[in-house]
Amino acid sequence: MNRTRVLVLNSGSSSVKYRLLDMADGARLASGIVERIGEGPVADHAAALKQVSEELRGQGLGLDSPELAAVGHRVVHGGTRFTEPTLITDEVVEEIEKLIPLAPLHNPANVTGIKVARTLRPDLPQVAVFDTAFHATIPEAAARYAIDVETADRCGVRRYGFHGTSHAYVSRATAGLLGKDVSEVNTIVLHLGNGASASAVRGGVCVETSMGLTPLEGLVMGTRSGDIDPAAISHMSRVGGMSTDEIDTLLNKRSGLLGLCGDNDMREIGRRMGEGDAAAQLAFDIYIHRLRKYVGAYTAVLGRVDAIAFTAGVGENSAAVREAAMRGLTAFGIEVDSVRNALRSTTARLISAGSSRVAVAVVPTDEELEIAGQAFDLVSA
Repeated sequence: MNRTRVLVLNSGSSSVKYRLLDMADGARLASGIVERIGEGPVADHAAALKQVSEELRGQGLGLDSPELAAVGHRVVHGGTRFTEPTLITDEVVEEIEKLIPLAPLHNPANVTGIKVARTLRPDLPQVAVFDTAFHATIPEAAARYAIDVETADRCGVRRYGFHGTSHAYVSRATAGLLGKDVSEVNTIVLHLGNGASASAVRGGVCVETSMGLTPLEGLVMGTRSGDIDPAAISHMSRVGGMSTDEIDTLLNKRSGLLGLCGDNDMREIGRRMGEGDAAAQLAFDIYIHRLRKYVGAYTAVLGRVDAIAFTAGVGENSAAVREAAMRGLTAFGIEVDSVRNALRSTTARLISAGSSRVAVAVVPTDEELEIAGQAFDLVSA
């Protein structure tokens, strides 16, 4: 029997998302989510993964299936240690645990999911796929912050970048949409969801990305501030009497669109703008201004841009964001066709005008398929 199936697990602090794929044709066989771990009947991650197994078994696709080739685990932070998909061993688990200070909200849950899955199927290859890995190719000039080198190295302070599986998948899918090999295409990928990041990808290789040491840096997001003067932190401490934890909560959970206008749902912001709401309009304008600034910066980094790809929840669904972000960029060879842009579709498509030198595309991301593909390639090699 051919072993072509991969189970992808994304273990969060209070949920486990899963998808089962057949890599023979990329078919999605099952998917779901177990939420509210630690509440009610789902006591812990072990109970959650047992529930996943039961749900799969109920569809004739149990975790004990002999057709399973591997389990692919999303791990948020790989630091400088993990720059490619990695077969999980006890040593690898220990190394991922050492990276917890770099991702204290994510890596602990990722590790828990790995440990439980290995207990349930100790005979099955399990692969860690890291959000940071795709960005490991960023040159030192882009990865380094201009602070004391000894301190930076001792504390692990550098640009790591996130959403890497999405940026990898979308940059490759964009090249495919253009009928070209990814090595021939320079792409700016705009992953716009509640979390948002941009990347500059030259010939399939990431050379710059907007998120940094943590997912806080860069674009304006749903609840995160994105770029801010670092001195604002000490200023808020001195003048506002705020603790480090309070400032961290402010910047990560009460800033961005939510902090600017009280909403972090772009659909609701659009509705309010239509009613003349000044706060919603300003939040939208700030969001777009930051986005356009990164598009301009990454155009300079790449030198030649062949495509700009919008992806994730906002990028795939908000025609208003796409239109505003690309407006007035004809000098850069960027023109959007308003009719194409307004059309709704779940498939990858071009929205640029025929006269546009740069292709503008909407490319639905598929991080689970990317994780499954990387895991399958590793165990099949």
